[in-house]
Amino acid sequence: MQFIYHTNRLILRILTPECAPLVNKFYQDNRKFLEPFEPNRPGNFYTNDFHYCNLRCEYDAFLRLSYFRYWIFCKENSDFPIGCICFSNILLGAFRKCMLGYKLGEYSCHKGYMLEALAALIPMVMQEINLHRIEAYVQPDNAPSIRLLTRLGFQEEGYLQKYAEIHGKWTDHLIFSYLKKDALPEAPKTNSQRRLAASRSLQWIENPKIRI
Repeated sequence: MQFIYHTNRLILRILTPECAPLVNKFYQDNRKFLEPFEPNRPGNFYTNDFHYCNLRCEYDAFLRLSYFRYWIFCKENSDFPIGCICFSNILLGAFRKCMLGYKLGEYSCHKGYMLEALAALIPMVMQEINLHRIEAYVQPDNAPSIRLLTRLGFQEEGYLQKYAEIHGKWTDHLIFSYLKKDALPEAPKTNSQRRLAASRSLQWIENPKIRI
């Protein structure tokens, strides 16, 4: 995985601990907007010290390929982040899956930014660490997020009762998944194609200098 990716309008970056003031400002500016949709925060959440420590942990996890949080910046004004995308709970081995999370600041919604960012990152993450499945969990009344996932190719799989504690209340969620597309099977070779392949193999054996 790379530290920075570019799309048409956006810059997607892994941030270092020194960027804690930027992250803290994002959360402070969007506190009233985001808090109803997120778990209760610790008392020191809205401090630079908290985000310095958190960014350091996330940076170390990125280097281990176990957790990715890309912060979203607009190319028109790249001084402050407008949101982030998180790939967490990464399981390899027999599962090869992760959980997807994302958020945008209040005044950056409904502009296509998240669709643009996710459309770039999802195939990149699946390819780079060879994932088979990405899961996303959405509250049933979150229509914009459901539309977003559907446009990206996610499929609704089920309804989870009291799945997560959000803003102090256990809430139901829908589970969506995105699966790695299977490679198309190779088309059967004709007799002439088989003869050509055999001829090329024979040429290679007789004269290794030939490059076909």
